[in-house]
Amino acid sequence: MSADILIYVEHEGGQPRRLALEAASKATQLAGEMGGRVAAAALGANAGGVVERLSQYGVDDVYINESDVFDQFLTDPHVEILAQIVQDMNPGAILFPYTADGKDIASRLSARLSSGLVANVVDLEPHDGHVDARETIFGGNFITTVEVRDSLAPAFLVRPNAFSPEESPKSATVHEVEYTPSEAARRARKGARVQEEGAPTPVDEASIIVSGGRGLGGPEPFALLEELANAVGGVVGASRAAVDAGWISYSHQVGQTGRTVKPQLYIAIGISGAVQHRVGMQTADSIIAINKDPDAPIFQLADLAVVGDLFKVVPALTAEVRKRKGE
Repeated sequence: MSADILIYVEHEGGQPRRLALEAASKATQLAGEMGGRVAAAALGANAGGVVERLSQYGVDDVYINESDVFDQFLTDPHVEILAQIVQDMNPGAILFPYTADGKDIASRLSARLSSGLVANVVDLEPHDGHVDARETIFGGNFITTVEVRDSLAPAFLVRPNAFSPEESPKSATVHEVEYTPSEAARRARKGARVQEEGAPTPVDEASIIVSGGRGLGGPEPFALLEELANAVGGVVGASRAAVDAGWISYSHQVGQTGRTVKPQLYIAIGISGAVQHRVGMQTADSIIAINKDPDAPIFQLADLAVVGDLFKVVPALTAEVRKRKGE
């Protein structure tokens, strides 16, 4: 099996998302241990803009195609050209981000290639000339090692924040990929794009997150969290209970069915700490929990536990932060 690693790059106007940098860093480590190269595939308008950034994270080759077909139609064109790239370079593994598009493209590509696919990946390691994956199961309570045998280019859907981006500068070679979409790839056209209201920085890319849960009692108290988040330079997150209640949009949800985050600081306010939520935030560097229930499960994870009324603690905390910043 080839020792080369291919990563699929999600980008915004030529700026690769943090997920791509995380994957590039891990792929660089794997390829270095296995004696292979790291390649990346970026598609759509301004895809060429990713080259300079990715080369700083160890990518050797970047396959690009800037056709607007990738922005106009659903995932079939992506699957067709990726199958073409795989046939050309024969990678030993393909890394996809565990996002809505990543899951759609990876599953379709695996079906087309009759290859293996592993989801919920939290780590990857070389083993006997191929790549094994570690995936979470049963709500994150267990981690299993998965070996994909006798498979052309197995795909791995990697959870956000599974790896830390680490620079390893190289001079990447650019490959312009020729591609003509089939009629089948043009069957489903994208409609109007609606930008969901959310934090300026995606919650899964933020270094500081202030999250609220059922204990807030309604949507209005999220204004208190917004003030604290602004004071500490963070963004607002939420538990599933708060999102399901309609108090805040899904883009803020942290947890197994929301975003997986790994910030430097996570402040959990009025969140009991159900397993579903803990799966998405338990790897934060530091955790502060504010809850009136001294037996709340979230305190088992907290580096600092504050037992008290959030409606008194949060405004006082915000005021103290602003005071120390001289605001």
